[in-house]
Amino acid sequence: MPGFELFGEEEKKQVNEVMETGILMRYGFDGPRKGVWKSKELEQALCDQFGCRYAQLTSSGTSALTTAMAALGIGYGDEVIMPSFTFVASFEAVLSVGAVPVLVDIDETLTLSPIAVRAAITDKTKCVMPVHMCGSMADLDALQQICKEHNLTLLEDACQSIGASYKGKMVGTIGAAGTFSFDFVKTMTCGEGGVVMTNDKDIYTKCDGYTDHGHDHLGGADRGADQHPFLGYNYRISELHAAIGLAQVKKVGKVLEIQKKNHSQLKEILSQLAEVSFRVIPDPEGDSCTFLSWFLPTEEITRAVVAELKAQNILAGNFYWYDNNWHYIRKWDHLKNAVALHRLSDPQKDALLALEKKTFAPSDAIMSRCISTAIGLLWTEEQLKQKGEKMVEVVKGVLNKMKATA
Repeated sequence: MPGFELFGEEEKKQVNEVMETGILMRYGFDGPRKGVWKSKELEQALCDQFGCRYAQLTSSGTSALTTAMAALGIGYGDEVIMPSFTFVASFEAVLSVGAVPVLVDIDETLTLSPIAVRAAITDKTKCVMPVHMCGSMADLDALQQICKEHNLTLLEDACQSIGASYKGKMVGTIGAAGTFSFDFVKTMTCGEGGVVMTNDKDIYTKCDGYTDHGHDHLGGADRGADQHPFLGYNYRISELHAAIGLAQVKKVGKVLEIQKKNHSQLKEILSQLAEVSFRVIPDPEGDSCTFLSWFLPTEEITRAVVAELKAQNILAGNFYWYDNNWHYIRKWDHLKNAVALHRLSDPQKDALLALEKKTFAPSDAIMSRCISTAIGLLWTEEQLKQKGEKMVEVVKGVLNKMKATA
């Protein structure tokens, strides 16, 4: 799954070209850098690879989301509808611009339920933010229709689904803006980094300034001649990180090819179990296949399978998100108790404290039965077969034991 599995001489070459100049910052120092502009190169490569007009690199996927929201005019008191299953960065970014995260249920796509989105819209709703989890995509047709009906902004958090597509368009390029994360375990990695993608020049221009203290970057070689038309922050990527990404973006096609092959073979092995079902994929052809997400009939059976996978030392790479405190609302006590080091606004605090009493029964029913298996890039045919067969044996053993004691 992660691009670091394919690290090689290509990444070293790109990094060494930066080190030879000694210029690690993406802006300025035009002379000493000797024409080496890795960040600029990577932004163009991302546009070419994923089919968007503009790309603005950032220091992380989280800062990319924050930047996108700022550029979209999302701020104090605005409500952003997002899923109960995501990474904590999604709601952190919402809070960082003063907005209010409104968490709603998912469906068996493991992404935003359009039904839940409709039910959550208020006069304060500004944005719908699907999070394309675990390599696949949300039902973007349904979500786009909702946004159109209610004049809402669609912002795609595609940080976990680099390379996925929906009806011929790459996720992250379909909404008003979209974001990728290039952290260490993503499909392509910069070590740390992110990007905002958009087809809107005005949004791009705002992202470009916002990530660099508000610089308009119109001063030519003299950064001191730049104007600051609005406030910004330091969300810049470094040339070293961009250099790694420049090597990695060229490997995305290869990564996707391997993932889809291994995903298909593992799914075929697990499909022999009548008790196993799989997540709904709105566009199966567009699945990037970073994970194979599968369901068992009940929470009891799922927990028993997870426990046995752990006992047999084959839990690694199999994720039970329901008990994971990074990705599912059930364990986000710091969010539900509004525990922050700085003072939250009253609308934010009220909304977060209300989450403590809110139930997510439809999401619980899905996540409590779900296991996601990360797809390795370096598996041999034999390793993949052994992994799948061991997983099948565990499930069969648990089911037989439960039948015997029933």
